Amino acid sequence: MSFQPNYSEYVRPRPATSNQSSQHLAPDCAGLDFYAIDRGLRDLLSLYLSADQRQQLDPHFERMGRLAGGRLNALATVADKNPPVLHARTRWGEDEDWIDYHPAYQEMEHIAFGDFQFHAMGHRAGVLGCSEPLPPLAKYAFQYLFVQSEFGQMCPISVTDTSIHLIRKYGSAELQQKLLPRMLSDDMETLWKGTQFMTEKAGGSDVGAVETVARQIDGRWHLFGEKWFSSHTDADIALILARPEGAPAGTKGLALFAMPRRLEDGSRNAYRIVRLKDKLGTRSMASGELRLEGAFAYPVGALDQGLKQMMEQVNLSRLSHAVRAAAMMRRCLNESMQAARHRSAFGSPVIAYPLLRRQLLKLMLPTEAALSMVMATADLMHKANQGDATARDALRLLTPLIKFRACRDNIVVATGAMEVRGGNGYIEDFVNARLVRDAHIGVLWEGTSNINALDAIQRAVRKNGAHNALKSVLAARLEQGTGIPARLRQALQTSLDRAVALAESVAANARHEGEVRRAASGLYYAAAAIVLAWEGAQPGVDARRLLLSDALVRTRLVPRDPLAGPDEEGEPAGDAMLLRAEAPTPNEVAALFA
Repeated sequence: MSFQPNYSEYVRPRPATSNQSSQHLAPDCAGLDFYAIDRGLRDLLSLYLSADQRQQLDPHFERMGRLAGGRLNALATVADKNPPVLHARTRWGEDEDWIDYHPAYQEMEHIAFGDFQFHAMGHRAGVLGCSEPLPPLAKYAFQYLFVQSEFGQMCPISVTDTSIHLIRKYGSAELQQKLLPRMLSDDMETLWKGTQFMTEKAGGSDVGAVETVARQIDGRWHLFGEKWFSSHTDADIALILARPEGAPAGTKGLALFAMPRRLEDGSRNAYRIVRLKDKLGTRSMASGELRLEGAFAYPVGALDQGLKQMMEQVNLSRLSHAVRAAAMMRRCLNESMQAARHRSAFGSPVIAYPLLRRQLLKLMLPTEAALSMVMATADLMHKANQGDATARDALRLLTPLIKFRACRDNIVVATGAMEVRGGNGYIEDFVNARLVRDAHIGVLWEGTSNINALDAIQRAVRKNGAHNALKSVLAARLEQGTGIPARLRQALQTSLDRAVALAESVAANARHEGEVRRAASGLYYAAAAIVLAWEGAQPGVDARRLLLSDALVRTRLVPRDPLAGPDEEGEPAGDAMLLRAEAPTPNEVAALFA
Protein backbone atom coordinates (compact mmCIF):
# COMPACT_ATOMS: atom_id res chain seq x y z
CA MET A 1 0.00 0.00 0.00
CA SER A 2 1.33 3.44 -0.88
CA PHE A 3 -0.29 6.79 -0.29
CA GLN A 4 1.05 10.00 -1.80
CA PRO A 5 0.30 12.82 0.66
CA ASN A 6 -0.48 16.27 -0.65
CA TYR A 7 1.20 17.91 2.35
CA SER A 8 4.61 18.14 0.72
CA GLU A 9 5.34 21.55 2.21
CA TYR A 10 5.27 19.91 5.66
CA VAL A 11 7.51 16.96 4.90
CA ARG A 12 10.25 18.03 2.52
CA PRO A 13 13.40 19.94 3.42
CA ARG A 14 13.39 23.66 2.85
CA PRO A 15 15.05 24.49 -0.50
CA ALA A 16 18.76 25.21 -0.14
CA THR A 17 18.42 28.45 -2.03
CA SER A 18 15.46 30.73 -2.50
CA ASN A 19 14.80 34.33 -3.41
CA GLN A 20 12.00 34.51 -0.87
CA SER A 21 12.21 35.87 2.65
CA SER A 22 11.48 32.37 4.01
CA GLN A 23 15.23 31.87 3.78
CA HIS A 24 15.38 33.69 7.10
CA LEU A 25 13.50 30.85 8.79
CA ALA A 26 15.45 27.93 10.25
CA PRO A 27 14.97 24.52 8.55
CA ASP A 28 13.48 21.57 10.36
CA CYS A 29 14.53 17.91 10.34
CA ALA A 30 12.33 16.80 7.43
CA GLY A 31 14.42 14.85 4.96
CA LEU A 32 17.30 14.07 7.34
CA ASP A 33 18.54 10.55 8.07
CA PHE A 34 17.69 10.08 11.75
CA TYR A 35 20.13 7.20 12.15
CA ALA A 36 23.06 8.92 10.47
CA ILE A 37 22.74 12.05 12.63
CA ASP A 38 22.47 10.13 15.93
CA ARG A 39 26.00 9.23 16.96
CA GLY A 40 24.89 8.40 20.47
CA LEU A 41 22.60 5.62 19.25
CA ARG A 42 25.19 4.24 16.83
CA ASP A 43 27.89 4.20 19.51
CA LEU A 44 25.68 2.41 22.01
CA LEU A 45 24.57 -0.20 19.50
CA SER A 46 28.23 -1.01 18.88
CA LEU A 47 28.76 -1.20 22.64
CA TYR A 48 25.84 -3.50 23.45
CA LEU A 49 25.33 -5.64 20.32
CA SER A 50 27.76 -8.26 19.09
CA ALA A 51 29.72 -7.49 15.93
CA ASP A 52 27.68 -10.09 14.01
CA GLN A 53 24.36 -8.64 15.23
CA ARG A 54 25.44 -5.13 14.36
CA GLN A 55 26.58 -6.16 10.87
CA GLN A 56 23.32 -7.93 10.15
CA LEU A 57 21.03 -5.23 11.54
CA ASP A 58 22.86 -2.07 10.49
CA PRO A 59 21.36 -1.95 6.97
CA HIS A 60 17.91 -2.14 8.55
CA PHE A 61 18.72 0.58 11.09
CA GLU A 62 19.94 2.72 8.19
CA ARG A 63 16.74 2.07 6.25
CA MET A 64 14.59 2.92 9.27
CA GLY A 65 16.60 6.10 9.85
CA ARG A 66 15.93 7.25 6.29
CA LEU A 67 12.25 6.32 6.56
CA ALA A 68 11.88 8.16 9.87
CA GLY A 69 13.20 11.39 8.41
CA GLY A 70 11.43 10.93 5.09
CA ARG A 71 8.40 8.79 4.29
CA LEU A 72 7.31 8.19 7.89
CA ASN A 73 7.65 11.87 8.65
CA ALA A 74 5.30 12.64 5.79
CA LEU A 75 2.76 9.97 6.70
CA ALA A 76 2.75 10.87 10.39
CA THR A 77 2.06 14.52 9.56
CA VAL A 78 -0.94 13.60 7.45
CA ALA A 79 -2.31 10.94 9.83
CA ASP A 80 -2.19 13.39 12.74
CA LYS A 81 -4.38 15.81 10.77
CA ASN A 82 -6.82 13.07 9.69
CA PRO A 83 -7.83 11.09 12.80
CA PRO A 84 -9.80 7.82 12.72
CA VAL A 85 -13.58 7.91 12.32
CA LEU A 86 -16.04 5.56 14.05
CA HIS A 87 -19.05 4.24 12.12
CA ALA A 88 -21.72 2.85 14.44
CA ARG A 89 -23.96 1.10 11.92
CA THR A 90 -24.02 -0.27 8.41
CA ARG A 91 -26.25 1.35 5.82
CA TRP A 92 -28.75 -1.45 6.57
CA GLY A 93 -29.08 -0.25 10.17
CA GLU A 94 -27.06 -3.13 11.64
CA ASP A 95 -24.95 -2.57 14.77
CA GLU A 96 -21.63 -3.37 13.09
CA ASP A 97 -19.31 -0.65 14.37
CA TRP A 98 -16.01 -0.17 12.58
CA ILE A 99 -13.26 2.44 12.40
CA ASP A 100 -11.96 4.06 9.24
CA TYR A 101 -8.28 5.07 9.19
CA HIS A 102 -6.65 7.48 6.80
CA PRO A 103 -4.49 5.79 4.13
CA ALA A 104 -1.42 7.48 5.65
CA TYR A 105 -2.00 5.61 8.91
CA GLN A 106 -2.59 2.36 7.06
CA GLU A 107 0.70 2.71 5.21
CA MET A 108 2.51 3.21 8.50
CA GLU A 109 0.88 -0.02 9.71
CA HIS A 110 2.31 -1.83 6.71
CA ILE A 111 5.79 -0.48 7.44
CA ALA A 112 5.64 -1.41 11.13
CA PHE A 113 3.79 -4.74 11.06
CA GLY A 114 4.41 -5.98 7.54
CA ASP A 115 7.86 -4.74 6.58
CA PHE A 116 9.81 -4.49 9.87
CA GLN A 117 7.50 -6.80 11.88
CA PHE A 118 7.98 -4.88 15.12
CA HIS A 119 5.36 -7.04 16.83
CA ALA A 120 7.14 -10.31 16.09
CA MET A 121 10.86 -9.44 16.09
CA GLY A 122 11.32 -10.31 19.74
CA HIS A 123 9.35 -13.58 19.53
CA ARG A 124 10.38 -15.58 16.49
CA ALA A 125 13.10 -16.11 13.94
CA GLY A 126 12.83 -14.91 10.36
CA VAL A 127 12.27 -11.20 11.01
CA LEU A 128 14.64 -9.08 8.86
CA GLY A 129 16.40 -12.28 7.84
CA CYS A 130 17.55 -13.07 11.39
CA SER A 131 17.94 -16.71 12.42
CA GLU A 132 16.62 -16.05 15.95
CA PRO A 133 14.46 -13.49 17.74
CA LEU A 134 16.04 -10.08 18.17
CA PRO A 135 17.29 -9.07 21.63
CA PRO A 136 15.26 -6.38 23.42
CA LEU A 137 17.90 -3.73 22.79
CA ALA A 138 17.69 -4.13 19.01
CA LYS A 139 13.87 -4.11 19.10
CA TYR A 140 13.81 -0.92 21.13
CA ALA A 141 16.41 0.71 18.87
CA PHE A 142 14.05 0.24 15.93
CA GLN A 143 11.18 1.68 17.98
CA TYR A 144 13.38 4.62 18.99
CA LEU A 145 13.97 5.56 15.36
CA PHE A 146 10.34 4.99 14.34
CA VAL A 147 8.86 7.12 17.14
CA GLN A 148 10.95 10.13 16.20
CA SER A 149 8.35 10.58 13.46
CA GLU A 150 5.28 8.65 14.62
CA PHE A 151 4.16 8.12 18.21
CA GLY A 152 0.53 6.96 17.91
CA GLN A 153 1.33 3.80 15.96
CA MET A 154 3.58 2.60 18.77
CA CYS A 155 0.57 1.78 20.94
CA PRO A 156 -0.72 -0.99 18.62
CA ILE A 157 2.87 -2.18 18.07
CA SER A 158 3.66 -2.39 21.77
CA VAL A 159 0.42 -3.96 22.96
CA THR A 160 0.54 -6.58 20.21
CA ASP A 161 4.11 -7.43 21.20
CA THR A 162 3.27 -7.65 24.91
CA SER A 163 0.01 -9.54 24.33
CA ILE A 164 1.99 -12.19 22.47
CA HIS A 165 4.28 -12.46 25.50
CA LEU A 166 1.39 -13.05 27.92
CA ILE A 167 -0.45 -15.55 25.74
CA ARG A 168 2.78 -17.46 25.12
CA LYS A 169 3.62 -17.52 28.84
CA TYR A 170 0.20 -18.06 30.44
CA GLY A 171 -2.18 -19.27 27.76
CA SER A 172 -3.12 -22.92 27.41
CA ALA A 173 -1.56 -24.94 24.60
CA GLU A 174 -4.90 -24.82 22.80
CA LEU A 175 -5.14 -21.03 23.14
CA GLN A 176 -1.57 -20.56 21.95
CA GLN A 177 -2.22 -22.72 18.91
CA LYS A 178 -5.35 -20.73 18.15
CA LEU A 179 -3.95 -17.20 18.57
CA LEU A 180 -0.18 -17.08 18.17
CA PRO A 181 0.07 -18.01 14.45
CA ARG A 182 -2.29 -15.12 13.70
CA MET A 183 -0.63 -12.67 16.06
CA LEU A 184 2.88 -13.46 14.79
CA SER A 185 1.95 -13.23 11.12
CA ASP A 186 3.62 -10.76 8.77
CA ASP A 187 0.68 -10.96 6.35
CA MET A 188 -1.54 -7.94 6.91
CA GLU A 189 -4.57 -9.90 5.70
CA THR A 190 -4.24 -12.62 8.34
CA LEU A 191 -2.49 -10.72 11.16
CA TRP A 192 -4.33 -10.32 14.45
CA LYS A 193 -3.14 -7.23 16.31
CA GLY A 194 -3.52 -7.17 20.09
CA THR A 195 -4.26 -4.71 22.88
CA GLN A 196 -5.03 -4.49 26.61
CA PHE A 197 -8.09 -2.92 28.25
CA MET A 198 -7.94 -2.14 31.98
CA THR A 199 -9.31 1.31 32.77
CA GLU A 200 -12.92 1.73 33.88
CA LYS A 201 -14.87 4.66 35.25
CA ALA A 202 -14.57 3.18 38.73
CA GLY A 203 -10.89 2.35 38.50
CA GLY A 204 -7.89 3.77 36.68
CA SER A 205 -4.85 3.40 38.92
CA ASP A 206 -7.10 1.57 41.41
CA VAL A 207 -7.41 -1.58 39.32
CA GLY A 208 -9.08 -3.48 42.14
CA ALA A 209 -12.21 -1.37 41.60
CA VAL A 210 -12.86 -3.04 38.21
CA GLU A 211 -16.58 -3.72 37.77
CA THR A 212 -16.53 -5.87 34.62
CA VAL A 213 -18.01 -9.29 35.38
CA ALA A 214 -17.08 -12.62 33.81
CA ARG A 215 -19.91 -15.16 33.73
CA GLN A 216 -19.80 -18.78 32.62
CA ILE A 217 -22.65 -19.67 30.28
CA ASP A 218 -22.78 -23.21 28.88
CA GLY A 219 -19.13 -23.72 29.79
CA ARG A 220 -17.89 -20.58 28.01
CA TRP A 221 -16.86 -17.26 29.52
CA HIS A 222 -18.76 -14.08 28.68
CA LEU A 223 -17.93 -10.52 29.79
CA PHE A 224 -20.34 -7.81 30.93
CA GLY A 225 -19.41 -4.22 31.76
CA GLU A 226 -17.67 -1.18 30.32
CA LYS A 227 -14.09 -0.14 29.61
CA TRP A 228 -13.53 3.60 29.78
CA PHE A 229 -10.21 4.22 28.03
CA SER A 230 -9.42 1.58 25.44
CA SER A 231 -6.54 2.44 23.13
CA HIS A 232 -6.20 0.55 19.86
CA THR A 233 -9.94 0.13 20.26
CA ASP A 234 -10.57 -2.18 17.31
CA ALA A 235 -7.74 -4.65 17.92
CA ASP A 236 -8.35 -8.21 16.82
CA ILE A 237 -7.67 -9.63 20.27
CA ALA A 238 -7.86 -7.74 23.58
CA LEU A 239 -6.42 -8.85 26.92
CA ILE A 240 -8.91 -7.69 29.49
CA LEU A 241 -9.39 -7.90 33.26
CA ALA A 242 -12.74 -9.02 34.65
CA ARG A 243 -14.06 -10.45 37.92
CA PRO A 244 -15.55 -13.96 37.65
CA GLU A 245 -18.90 -14.24 39.41
CA GLY A 246 -18.34 -15.18 43.03
CA ALA A 247 -14.70 -14.08 43.09
CA PRO A 248 -13.58 -11.88 45.98
CA ALA A 249 -13.44 -8.08 45.76
CA GLY A 250 -10.21 -6.24 45.09
CA THR A 251 -7.29 -7.23 42.88
CA LYS A 252 -7.22 -10.85 44.11
CA GLY A 253 -10.56 -11.52 42.45
CA LEU A 254 -9.52 -10.48 38.95
CA ALA A 255 -8.94 -12.86 36.06
CA LEU A 256 -7.32 -12.29 32.68
CA PHE A 257 -9.23 -12.98 29.47
CA ALA A 258 -8.46 -12.75 25.76
CA MET A 259 -11.45 -11.26 23.96
CA PRO A 260 -11.54 -11.63 20.17
CA ARG A 261 -13.13 -8.95 18.05
CA ARG A 262 -14.66 -11.57 15.78
CA LEU A 263 -15.87 -15.06 16.54
CA GLU A 264 -14.74 -18.15 14.66
CA ASP A 265 -17.72 -17.89 12.28
CA GLY A 266 -16.68 -14.36 11.34
CA SER A 267 -19.48 -12.59 13.20
CA ARG A 268 -18.85 -9.69 15.58
CA ASN A 269 -18.36 -10.45 19.24
CA ALA A 270 -20.96 -9.05 21.65
CA TYR A 271 -19.42 -5.69 22.50
CA ARG A 272 -19.81 -2.21 21.10
CA ILE A 273 -17.42 0.67 20.55
CA VAL A 274 -19.56 3.42 22.04
CA ARG A 275 -17.43 6.36 20.91
CA LEU A 276 -13.86 7.44 20.22
CA LYS A 277 -12.00 9.78 22.54
CA ASP A 278 -11.24 13.29 21.33
CA LYS A 279 -7.66 13.34 22.61
CA LEU A 280 -5.05 16.03 23.10
CA GLY A 281 -2.42 13.89 21.35
CA THR A 282 -1.83 10.51 19.67
CA ARG A 283 -4.59 11.58 17.30
CA SER A 284 -3.64 9.11 14.57
CA MET A 285 -4.52 6.13 16.79
CA ALA A 286 -8.04 5.28 17.98
CA SER A 287 -8.85 5.27 21.70
CA GLY A 288 -12.45 4.67 22.69
CA GLU A 289 -15.05 3.44 25.14
CA LEU A 290 -16.45 -0.09 25.07
CA ARG A 291 -19.68 -1.66 26.28
CA LEU A 292 -19.35 -5.40 26.86
CA GLU A 293 -22.70 -7.10 26.30
CA GLY A 294 -21.82 -10.71 27.01
CA ALA A 295 -18.70 -10.81 24.84
CA PHE A 296 -17.13 -14.24 24.53
CA ALA A 297 -13.56 -14.46 25.86
CA TYR A 298 -10.89 -17.10 26.47
CA PRO A 299 -9.46 -17.39 30.00
CA VAL A 300 -5.70 -16.81 30.13
CA GLY A 301 -3.91 -18.61 32.96
CA ALA A 302 -5.22 -19.12 36.49
CA LEU A 303 -8.41 -17.23 37.29
CA ASP A 304 -6.97 -15.85 40.55
CA GLN A 305 -3.76 -14.50 38.97
CA GLY A 306 -5.20 -12.00 36.50
CA LEU A 307 -3.65 -8.80 37.79
CA LYS A 308 -0.25 -10.40 38.41
CA GLN A 309 -0.22 -11.63 34.83
CA MET A 310 -1.46 -8.34 33.40
CA MET A 311 1.24 -6.45 35.32
CA GLU A 312 3.86 -8.22 33.23
CA GLN A 313 2.31 -6.60 30.18
CA VAL A 314 2.10 -3.27 31.99
CA ASN A 315 5.79 -3.37 32.92
CA LEU A 316 6.82 -4.24 29.37
CA SER A 317 4.68 -1.36 28.14
CA ARG A 318 6.28 0.94 30.71
CA LEU A 319 9.72 0.28 29.23
CA SER A 320 8.31 0.85 25.76
CA HIS A 321 6.95 4.21 26.96
CA ALA A 322 10.41 5.16 28.17
CA VAL A 323 11.76 4.32 24.72
CA ARG A 324 9.11 6.53 23.17
CA ALA A 325 9.95 9.38 25.55
CA ALA A 326 13.65 9.05 24.68
CA ALA A 327 12.78 9.07 20.98
CA MET A 328 10.59 12.15 21.17
CA MET A 329 13.23 13.97 23.21
CA ARG A 330 15.78 13.13 20.49
CA ARG A 331 13.49 14.60 17.84
CA CYS A 332 13.00 17.70 20.01
CA LEU A 333 16.75 18.09 20.48
CA ASN A 334 17.44 17.60 16.77
CA GLU A 335 14.81 20.18 15.85
CA SER A 336 16.27 22.61 18.38
CA MET A 337 19.81 22.20 17.05
CA GLN A 338 18.55 22.76 13.50
CA ALA A 339 16.85 25.96 14.58
CA ALA A 340 19.76 27.18 16.70
CA ARG A 341 22.42 26.58 14.08
CA HIS A 342 20.53 27.99 11.11
CA ARG A 343 18.59 30.90 12.58
CA SER A 344 20.23 34.30 12.92
CA ALA A 345 19.20 37.19 15.19
CA PHE A 346 20.87 40.51 15.80
CA GLY A 347 23.59 39.63 13.33
CA SER A 348 24.70 36.26 14.78
CA PRO A 349 23.52 32.62 14.73
CA VAL A 350 21.29 32.18 17.74
CA ILE A 351 23.42 29.29 19.00
CA ALA A 352 26.09 31.89 19.82
CA TYR A 353 23.98 33.48 22.54
CA PRO A 354 24.62 32.32 26.14
CA LEU A 355 20.99 32.01 27.22
CA LEU A 356 20.06 29.81 24.28
CA ARG A 357 23.18 27.67 24.75
CA ARG A 358 22.10 27.12 28.33
CA GLN A 359 18.63 26.17 27.15
CA LEU A 360 20.01 23.71 24.59
CA LEU A 361 22.02 21.99 27.30
CA LYS A 362 18.86 21.64 29.37
CA LEU A 363 17.32 19.77 26.44
CA MET A 364 20.41 17.70 25.68
CA LEU A 365 21.01 16.35 29.18
CA PRO A 366 17.69 14.50 29.77
CA THR A 367 17.67 13.37 26.13
CA GLU A 368 21.04 11.66 26.33
CA ALA A 369 20.33 10.33 29.83
CA ALA A 370 17.11 8.69 28.60
CA LEU A 371 18.87 7.06 25.64
CA SER A 372 21.56 5.61 27.92
CA MET A 373 19.00 4.37 30.43
CA VAL A 374 16.89 2.77 27.73
CA MET A 375 19.87 0.91 26.28
CA ALA A 376 21.17 -0.19 29.69
CA THR A 377 17.72 -1.35 30.82
CA ALA A 378 17.10 -3.26 27.59
CA ASP A 379 20.48 -4.97 28.04
CA LEU A 380 19.49 -5.99 31.58
CA MET A 381 16.18 -7.32 30.23
CA HIS A 382 18.11 -9.60 27.86
CA LYS A 383 20.26 -10.87 30.73
CA ALA A 384 17.22 -11.36 32.95
CA ASN A 385 15.55 -13.40 30.20
CA GLN A 386 18.64 -15.62 30.19
CA GLY A 387 18.33 -16.30 33.93
CA ASP A 388 20.50 -13.59 35.53
CA ALA A 389 18.82 -13.00 38.93
CA THR A 390 20.66 -9.74 39.65
CA ALA A 391 19.61 -8.33 36.28
CA ARG A 392 16.03 -9.43 36.93
CA ASP A 393 15.89 -7.68 40.30
CA ALA A 394 17.55 -4.50 38.97
CA LEU A 395 15.08 -4.50 36.07
CA ARG A 396 12.21 -4.64 38.56
CA LEU A 397 13.30 -1.22 39.87
CA LEU A 398 14.59 0.36 36.68
CA THR A 399 11.32 -0.18 34.79
CA PRO A 400 9.14 2.16 36.91
CA LEU A 401 12.08 4.54 37.42
CA ILE A 402 12.67 5.09 33.73
CA LYS A 403 8.95 5.24 32.93
CA PHE A 404 8.45 7.88 35.64
CA ARG A 405 11.43 10.09 34.94
CA ALA A 406 11.87 9.88 31.15
CA CYS A 407 8.18 10.63 30.56
CA ARG A 408 8.31 13.58 32.96
CA ASP A 409 11.46 14.92 31.29
CA ASN A 410 9.89 14.52 27.86
CA ILE A 411 7.25 17.17 28.66
CA VAL A 412 9.88 19.70 29.70
CA VAL A 413 12.06 18.96 26.67
CA ALA A 414 9.15 19.20 24.23
CA THR A 415 8.10 22.55 25.65
CA GLY A 416 11.67 23.85 25.61
CA ALA A 417 12.16 22.76 22.00
CA MET A 418 8.97 24.56 21.01
CA GLU A 419 10.39 27.72 22.53
CA VAL A 420 13.69 27.32 20.66
CA ARG A 421 11.76 27.12 17.38
CA GLY A 422 9.84 30.24 18.41
CA GLY A 423 6.38 31.10 17.12
CA ASN A 424 6.55 28.42 14.43
CA GLY A 425 6.89 25.85 17.20
CA TYR A 426 3.35 26.70 18.29
CA ILE A 427 1.96 26.28 14.77
CA GLU A 428 0.64 22.91 13.64
CA ASP A 429 2.58 23.22 10.35
CA PHE A 430 5.69 22.22 12.30
CA VAL A 431 6.30 19.04 14.31
CA ASN A 432 6.86 20.78 17.66
CA ALA A 433 3.16 21.26 18.40
CA ARG A 434 2.53 17.52 17.90
CA LEU A 435 5.55 16.64 20.05
CA VAL A 436 4.17 18.78 22.89
CA ARG A 437 0.73 17.19 22.57
CA ASP A 438 2.02 13.63 22.39
CA ALA A 439 4.52 14.04 25.23
CA HIS A 440 1.79 14.36 27.84
CA ILE A 441 0.31 10.89 27.33
CA GLY A 442 3.48 9.32 28.69
CA VAL A 443 2.62 10.39 32.23
CA LEU A 444 -0.85 8.82 31.97
CA TRP A 445 -0.60 5.49 30.14
CA GLU A 446 0.57 2.52 32.25
CA GLY A 447 0.39 4.50 35.47
CA THR A 448 0.78 8.16 36.35
CA SER A 449 4.04 9.59 37.68
CA ASN A 450 2.79 9.05 41.24
CA ILE A 451 1.92 5.42 40.59
CA ASN A 452 5.30 4.65 39.03
CA ALA A 453 7.23 6.42 41.79
CA LEU A 454 5.22 4.52 44.43
CA ASP A 455 5.89 1.26 42.60
CA ALA A 456 9.61 1.98 42.49
CA ILE A 457 10.08 3.00 46.14
CA GLN A 458 7.30 1.33 48.13
CA ARG A 459 7.27 -1.94 46.22
CA ALA A 460 10.51 -2.52 44.31
CA VAL A 461 12.69 -1.05 47.09
CA ARG A 462 10.72 -1.80 50.27
CA LYS A 463 9.16 -5.15 49.36
CA ASN A 464 11.65 -6.57 46.85
CA GLY A 465 14.94 -4.98 47.93
CA ALA A 466 15.60 -4.32 44.25
CA HIS A 467 17.82 -1.32 45.02
CA ASN A 468 20.53 -3.71 46.23
CA ALA A 469 20.63 -5.38 42.82
CA LEU A 470 20.65 -2.02 41.05
CA LYS A 471 23.47 -0.79 43.27
CA SER A 472 25.44 -3.93 42.45
CA VAL A 473 24.96 -3.42 38.72
CA LEU A 474 26.00 0.23 38.92
CA ALA A 475 29.01 -0.53 41.12
CA ALA A 476 30.16 -3.00 38.48
CA ARG A 477 29.82 -0.30 35.81
CA LEU A 478 32.00 2.03 37.88
CA GLU A 479 34.59 -0.68 38.31
CA GLN A 480 34.58 -1.53 34.60
CA GLY A 481 34.89 2.12 33.58
CA THR A 482 38.62 2.32 34.20
CA GLY A 483 38.82 5.46 32.06
CA ILE A 484 36.41 7.44 34.25
CA PRO A 485 38.34 10.39 35.73
CA ALA A 486 38.98 10.08 39.47
CA ARG A 487 37.10 13.25 40.40
CA LEU A 488 34.01 12.16 38.47
CA ARG A 489 34.25 8.60 39.81
CA GLN A 490 34.18 9.85 43.40
CA ALA A 491 31.22 12.14 42.70
CA LEU A 492 29.33 9.26 41.08
CA GLN A 493 30.00 6.90 43.99
CA THR A 494 28.88 9.51 46.50
CA SER A 495 25.72 10.26 44.50
CA LEU A 496 24.85 6.57 44.25
CA ASP A 497 25.33 6.01 47.98
CA ARG A 498 23.19 9.03 48.87
CA ALA A 499 20.43 8.13 46.37
CA VAL A 500 20.19 4.56 47.70
CA ALA A 501 20.16 5.81 51.29
CA LEU A 502 17.34 8.27 50.48
CA ALA A 503 15.30 5.55 48.76
CA GLU A 504 15.74 3.20 51.74
CA SER A 505 14.76 5.93 54.20
CA VAL A 506 11.64 6.93 52.28
CA ALA A 507 10.63 3.30 51.72
CA ALA A 508 10.96 2.45 55.40
CA ASN A 509 8.51 5.05 56.71
CA ALA A 510 4.91 5.33 55.50
CA ARG A 511 4.86 8.96 56.66
CA HIS A 512 7.36 9.75 53.90
CA GLU A 513 5.12 8.72 51.02
CA GLY A 514 5.11 12.32 49.78
CA GLU A 515 8.86 11.99 49.10
CA VAL A 516 8.73 8.97 46.77
CA ARG A 517 9.04 11.07 43.62
CA ARG A 518 12.15 12.80 44.93
CA ALA A 519 13.67 9.47 45.93
CA ALA A 520 12.84 7.91 42.56
CA SER A 521 14.33 10.87 40.71
CA GLY A 522 17.53 10.56 42.74
CA LEU A 523 17.91 6.89 41.89
CA TYR A 524 17.22 7.52 38.21
CA TYR A 525 19.70 10.36 37.81
CA ALA A 526 22.41 8.61 39.83
CA ALA A 527 22.00 5.53 37.64
CA ALA A 528 21.97 7.59 34.45
CA ALA A 529 25.12 9.49 35.44
CA ILE A 530 27.00 6.25 36.10
CA VAL A 531 25.84 4.63 32.87
CA LEU A 532 26.80 7.74 30.86
CA ALA A 533 30.27 7.78 32.45
CA TRP A 534 30.81 4.08 31.80
CA GLU A 535 29.78 4.53 28.18
CA GLY A 536 32.00 7.58 27.68
CA ALA A 537 35.01 5.69 29.02
CA GLN A 538 34.67 2.87 26.44
CA PRO A 539 36.91 2.85 23.34
CA GLY A 540 35.19 4.22 20.25
CA VAL A 541 32.34 5.89 22.15
CA ASP A 542 31.93 9.67 22.00
CA ALA A 543 33.80 10.95 25.07
CA ARG A 544 31.19 13.68 25.46
CA ARG A 545 29.19 11.14 27.43
CA LEU A 546 31.68 11.69 30.26
CA LEU A 547 30.87 15.40 30.10
CA LEU A 548 27.15 14.61 30.14
CA SER A 549 27.67 12.47 33.22
CA ASP A 550 29.50 15.30 34.95
CA ALA A 551 26.77 17.79 33.98
CA LEU A 552 24.09 15.44 35.34
CA VAL A 553 25.89 15.25 38.67
CA ARG A 554 26.29 19.03 38.84
CA THR A 555 22.69 19.84 37.93
CA ARG A 556 20.68 16.98 39.44
CA LEU A 557 22.64 15.33 42.23
CA VAL A 558 24.67 17.82 44.29
CA PRO A 559 23.45 20.70 46.46
CA ARG A 560 23.38 24.12 44.84
CA ASP A 561 22.81 27.55 46.32
CA PRO A 562 20.15 29.27 44.16
CA LEU A 563 21.46 32.67 45.25
CA ALA A 564 25.17 32.01 44.77
CA GLY A 565 27.04 34.44 42.55
CA PRO A 566 27.76 33.46 38.92
CA ASP A 567 30.93 31.69 37.83
CA GLU A 568 33.37 34.40 36.83
CA GLU A 569 34.62 32.30 33.90
CA GLY A 570 31.17 32.15 32.27
CA GLU A 571 30.24 29.04 30.30
CA PRO A 572 32.05 25.94 31.58
CA ALA A 573 34.49 24.49 29.06
CA GLY A 574 32.75 21.12 29.21
CA ASP A 575 29.38 22.65 28.35
CA ALA A 576 30.94 24.46 25.40
CA MET A 577 32.38 21.14 24.21
CA LEU A 578 28.94 19.51 24.37
CA LEU A 579 27.56 22.09 21.93
CA ARG A 580 30.39 21.80 19.41
CA ALA A 581 29.43 20.38 16.03
CA GLU A 582 32.47 18.07 16.03
CA ALA A 583 33.13 15.57 18.79
CA PRO A 584 36.04 16.31 21.12
CA THR A 585 38.92 13.86 21.37
CA PRO A 586 39.26 11.72 24.50
CA ASN A 587 42.38 13.70 25.37
CA GLU A 588 40.46 16.98 25.22
CA VAL A 589 37.84 15.60 27.58
CA ALA A 590 40.44 14.10 29.92
CA ALA A 591 42.20 17.46 30.13
CA LEU A 592 39.03 19.06 31.54
CA PHE A 593 39.06 16.65 34.49
CA ALA A 594 42.80 16.94 35.17
